[in-house]
Amino acid sequence: MFGILLGLVVLMVLAYLGWSIIWVAPIAAGVVALTGGLDLLEAYKDSYMSGFVGFAKDWFPVFMLGAIFGKLMEDTGMARSVAVAFTKVIGTSRAILGVLVSAAVLTYGGVSLFVVVFAVYPLALSLFREANISRKLIPATVALGAFTFTMTAIPGTPQIQNLIPMEYFNTDPMAAPVMGIIAAIIMAVGGYLYLRWQEKKLTAKGEVFTEPKDKKIVEKVEDEKDPHFLLSVLPLLTVLITLNVFSWDVITALVAGIILIMLLNIDKFKRFIKSINSGANGSVIAIINTSAAVGFGTVVKEVPGFQRLTELLMGIKGNPLISEAIAVNILAGATGSASGGMGIALEALGDKYYQIAQNTGISPEAFHRIASLSSGGLDALPHNGAVLTLFAITGMTHKDSYKDIFVVAVLIPVISVAVVILLSSIGIL
Repeated sequence: MFGILLGLVVLMVLAYLGWSIIWVAPIAAGVVALTGGLDLLEAYKDSYMSGFVGFAKDWFPVFMLGAIFGKLMEDTGMARSVAVAFTKVIGTSRAILGVLVSAAVLTYGGVSLFVVVFAVYPLALSLFREANISRKLIPATVALGAFTFTMTAIPGTPQIQNLIPMEYFNTDPMAAPVMGIIAAIIMAVGGYLYLRWQEKKLTAKGEVFTEPKDKKIVEKVEDEKDPHFLLSVLPLLTVLITLNVFSWDVITALVAGIILIMLLNIDKFKRFIKSINSGANGSVIAIINTSAAVGFGTVVKEVPGFQRLTELLMGIKGNPLISEAIAVNILAGATGSASGGMGIALEALGDKYYQIAQNTGISPEAFHRIASLSSGGLDALPHNGAVLTLFAITGMTHKDSYKDIFVVAVLIPVISVAVVILLSSIGIL
């Protein structure tokens, strides 16, 4: 038990300091192995690498195709076209809502979080300038739209955080739709109301829009005409409909979306290879990061203390969904990664929770949805990669904007999980 906790502390501290999980995870796994009485080399070569390779084998196609899909949406201007259309409909008077909806639509359509940030930021800048709202709120607004309810809560989302639990609970992307919708409403409405309150508060203090020092990103996206909105939204709908209505495998759904993007932008075929290469290369880092975290979870399963840890988690009184939520949240926070933390938790405990589902009558779909929702809570702590990228693009700092990100992407999502579990416990869900 001590070794497992020590390994988690090592993982969390080194990740927080900005060290790559690719080599931090094996170090933390080594701590667990040594204190658990395992042979260090065997634990790495067999247990760690089996978990690492197993996850990569199952999920690399999804990571790669998802990244390519997002990159093509970005480079063809389709992602920007969708975002612009929604912001125009909503209007500059509701700048926060416009940015929030734009980011949400792109994320729910399968565009990766990082691509959404690049696509939406120039629009956010324009809307916030016209509405004279402080730029301090841009990171939290984008985070609310891209890092929360569309990533984990809305049923059918093709984001990886909603797909990983399927392997462990034999479910589909639409698992526990009522749970997901309730949680999504809490996150979206709660987050939006908080940001509007902050907007009024900052304006009353005289903190309004100021021009950013670096305008390179904005200038880069204004030099060509984007595809029409109706064409741009088709690939997003294709992925969602083929995945959830026709029950296609996610790989097939993403391939269909990619092919449609290229067909609709055939006049830009010269940039396809560069976009596909860029997306594929970027996906390698993403899959290795998550696989490294899963490998850590595999080593944890091998040590004697894991049985005791399992007993403690399973011994939490009340609904077993509570222990799952705690486990996923803690590990997502420790790794600074929603998919990484969920990967560790489900690799170590997924079969236990599935067995509980079979024995207690709680549906596997509920365990799927709670795992997904919980991955999007403590993951957004200050060392999270998406948070750091968001600050780098917007030119903001943790001091400027992290408090607001914490509220909309950590606090409110955790509350939404608690509410959904409470409703489940008293029989409403």
